[in-house]
This record gives sequence, structure tokens and C-alpha cells, in this order.
Amino acid sequence: MPVFQDNTACCCGDLADTEDSPSIPRHDQAFVSGSISTPAGNIPRASSMLTRQDRWGTIRARFGAGRKNYAIDPGLYALGKQDDQSPVLVTTNYKMSFDYLRQSMPNRNAWLLVLDTGGINVWCAAGKGTFGTQELIDRIETSGLKNVVSHRTLILPQLGAPGVAAHLVRQASGFRVHYGPVRAEDLPVYLDSGFKATKEMRMMAFPLKERAVLIPIELLAVGKPFFIAAIIIFLLSGSLGPSGFLKNILYEGMFALGALFSAVAAGTILLPLFLPYLPGRAFCVKGLFIGLFIALGLIYMRGMNLQIWTERAQALAWLLIIPAVSAYLAMNFTGCSTYTSLSGVKKERRFALPLEITAGSIGIAAWITSVFLA
Repeated sequence: MPVFQDNTACCCGDLADTEDSPSIPRHDQAFVSGSISTPAGNIPRASSMLTRQDRWGTIRARFGAGRKNYAIDPGLYALGKQDDQSPVLVTTNYKMSFDYLRQSMPNRNAWLLVLDTGGINVWCAAGKGTFGTQELIDRIETSGLKNVVSHRTLILPQLGAPGVAAHLVRQASGFRVHYGPVRAEDLPVYLDSGFKATKEMRMMAFPLKERAVLIPIELLAVGKPFFIAAIIIFLLSGSLGPSGFLKNILYEGMFALGALFSAVAAGTILLPLFLPYLPGRAFCVKGLFIGLFIALGLIYMRGMNLQIWTERAQALAWLLIIPAVSAYLAMNFTGCSTYTSLSGVKKERRFALPLEITAGSIGIAAWITSVFLA
């Protein structure tokens, strides 16, 4: 029977042991609140209560700050007061995923086996293969898990199933894989029911809250290209317009900039907010419709006289540019929604990207022509 002993938080002895055992996660990580002595060494303990630092880290990651490096050490962690019968929950070393998991288990005892996915969440890592069979097998061995628990059961997140062959894990390690619910918040009920998931636990929704939280990172990602495009718009409109440089910018340039911003907003803000209600199944089609709606609205508010050739060309330009931009940006959401599959995303990009590039190019040419001949 394995022997477990509680150690005080962040004591020097734990750190020394960790340095001699590279398979054990570091104890000086900010979220570690202590350790527990096991046959596999001093395992760091994490609390189910998130600190201000944890929450601030999540906010920063949502806005893209350090998001690619928002990771913790892979390996075995303790949650609560464990023994050799406590369940083993498998997750990734993307800290936001780790935080959601431990936060969902208040007053619970469990072992958290963290795989090295390069700081990528479960769903994406499973698709890329880093949340995979071999990594799981290797982590079981290097963490000393067999010496820590007397049972041979692992609970993996359901969204990690595409990357893991359960039968190969059992053959190589002796551990049986159970796929838990989609949402971490359902884990306590799942555990209490003897690893039985309800139909609702297996359903992956994409509600407004989860869609809206993606907006900041998408806006920031397009910020630099938008800034460069704005400079080009001002230079072209100021130089090619019929009046003076500043007057051209105020009349033609500012409208063009507003139109471009509307296209960006359509693809990064309105698309996720209204995603279930937009026509079409492909994301590019949804982005196309909302972009077309925005373009028609701008043309109407601009009061373009379609009897005049130059204004007709300008209307055509924005009817092509805005939907092309919004459709392109809409495809960024294919990797974080429940609407798509990997093969579907590849197929969508193959046929959509050439059309978006063509439409955008023709639209730019039409806009330049309309400004030059105004």
C-alpha cells in the first residue's frame, strides 16, 4: 500500500527533491500550494481555488499576451487529500485548461496527470497529435503513476478522444481509459455516478458566452494588418482623389477606412455573436452573408448614386471587399467551434480562399478606379 505524507507549502526540501527528479513538475510554480510525499517522490499540490494571478493570467491569454507560452510543467499533480484510490484526471499543460479542471473540482481529491502538448488546449492538441497515445503512455511511466495509485483507471476529457487510442494505452501501460464529460464542470457528477455520463454531458455546445470570449484575440490578431491597410488607404485616397490630399482623405479615405473596419467587425465580432442564426453551414458562407449585409447598409448610408459610373464602381468595390474580408476572418473560428471537422475545414479553405482573394483583388481594383476617375 503506497504511503502518503503531507508536506508544508513550498518547503526547501521539496525543491531539492524536484531538482533530482526531472519527471516531477517544479514546486516553485505560482499555483503550487504545497506537496505530498509519495513512492514516486514529492508531488506538487494544486488548489481548486484560483488566485488573482491565475485569473489575470487567463485575461492576458484571452487578449493574446503570452498566450503561446501559457503553460505549466507536465507531470503528476495532487488535488485535495489524495490516496492510492483517488481518480486520475488527464489534461494538457495549457494552463487555462489546467485551471478550468482544478476549479471544477472543489473539495475533491484527485490526481492530475498533465501531458506535454506544447501549451495547447485539449481539442487542438488532440487534432495535432500532441494530446496523443504515445505522450500519454510516456507520461504514465515518467510520472511514476503506477507507484502512486493502486487502480489502473484514467479519465480523459472527451474532446481528447481523437488523439488517443485507448486499447493501445491499455496494452502498453495496463491503464484503462474512460472518456469523461465534455465540460469539466460536470466531472463531480460524473465521478459520483461511477463514470456514467448523461446525454447532456456528451453534447458539445457553443453558447454565446463561449463565442464572445474569442472576440478579443481575433481583434488583436487583425490589428497590425488593419493598421497597415489604413495607411495604404489614406495614401491612395489622398493621392488619387479629385481634390487636395487632406480633403480626399477626409471624404474618400475616412469612408474607406470605416468600410474596412466594418468588414473586420463583421468577421470578428458580429460573426461569433450571431453564428447560429446566420445562413449556411460553412463559416465562409456565414461570413459572406453578414459582410454582404454590412456592405449594402454602408452603400445605402453613403447615398451612392448608381446612375453615375464611378459611384457604381465604388459600390461594386465594397460589395466585393467587405464580404471577402468578413468571410476570410470568419474561417478563423473553424478551429474553436463545434460546427466543423478537420476534413471540413480543409475542404472549406480549398474552395473559399481562392474566391476570397479574387473578390478582394477585383474589389480593390474597382475602388482605386472609382477614386482615380471621380
